[in-house]
Amino acid sequence: QIQLVESGGGLAQVGGSLSLNCEVFGRTFNRYRNTVGWFRQAPGKEREFVAAITWERGTTYYADSVKGRSTISRDNAKLTVDLQMNSLKPEDAAIYFCATGRNVISAQSDSEYDYWGQGTQVTVSS
Repeated sequence: QIQLVESGGGLAQVGGSLSLNCEVFGRTFNRYRNTVGWFRQAPGKEREFVAAITWERGTTYYADSVKGRSTISRDNAKLTVDLQMNSLKPEDAAIYFCATGRNVISAQSDSEYDYWGQGTQVTVSS
């Protein structure tokens, strides 16, 4: 069993920055096989992929909507994943979820992820 706990959400201004943190708990988390991803869901919209990182190699993936202004990183010792988002836009407002899956092939597909956190709210104001 794996648990993920998100933190760092809150209120930010358009053009500002926000850092989200995901802490992973669970002995079955595999540093060689697991991928950790961030997804988000805005009111009335479907959940969408934001970014992901493979734990072993640190390979990163980004949605076009955040590419170039977001950075995902992992801390192997702490078992945490950070998502730094800059130049925030109103459309970045959503609940952000952290998720992990083993042997993920398509990092952008939420069906590849087996464990999900409860989510953290991000509000962007102008």
